[in-house]
Amino acid sequence: MDGEPVRLEIRRALTDRRGAVHAGAFIRERRIAFDAKLAADPKEFDRIFVHEIFHFVWLRLGNPRRWSYEALLCEEMRSRARGELGWSAEWRKGALEACDAGRRTRRWREYVCESFCDTAAWIFSGVSAHPEYTLARRFCERRRQWFQESDVSNRISI
Repeated sequence: MDGEPVRLEIRRALTDRRGAVHAGAFIRERRIAFDAKLAADPKEFDRIFVHEIFHFVWLRLGNPRRWSYEALLCEEMRSRARGELGWSAEWRKGALEACDAGRRTRRWREYVCESFCDTAAWIFSGVSAHPEYTLARRFCERRRQWFQESDVSNRISI
């Protein structure tokens, strides 16, 4: 990875506007806060860490690659793909309305970003199995291929 340092913090009882969370990325501050409970589960910490780092990657990805990833998700929707590669994307996917993708609503854009970060965690964290990995294998492999073809699997700028 290339980029300025990102400060990591451990917090007790970490929350956001929706309630308890495992972690949160503060992009402008170049900071990631983790809930202290993650220290007890190294594999879960790894998965969440990679997810949060990829929020920084998403910001620097550029519109053409972000739009390309959106197109991949639109194709999944047309194929009626169920499931996701993490809860943060899963619950957002479940909250989407039929018009969100076409209108590129905030709900849609947040889902796309979380899906990207959850997919990155699935690919790069070393956690090969997890109860939150509910997306069918064929869609998982298409996402892995997208990461490879989009050059996100090589040198990453954060």
